[in-house]
Amino acid sequence: MTLTDGEIIEEFDSWQRFADALRADDRALFREMLRLCYEYFPAMQARDSPFPTEALFMSLLLVQHKSIVWLAEEVRRLKAEKDARVGS
Repeated sequence: MTLTDGEIIEEFDSWQRFADALRADDRALFREMLRLCYEYFPAMQARDSPFPTEALFMSLLLVQHKSIVWLAEEVRRLKAEKDARVGS
């Protein structure tokens, strides 16, 4: 059973009360995190599960992993630049 648009949107909406209970700065970060998950809406629809939360969590994990990979690459790049300047 694949997830419908309505089920996915309902899942996103169900986290609104959680977001509302957060401090303002955390609330903004949480909402941005959920907004980024909309990029994976088609993949969430393809998930064969009766539980839309699983698809949302997997999207959240992917967003986080992409950030970690980007940061790691950025650290490597900056370190290489620094090493190149020191070696000159």
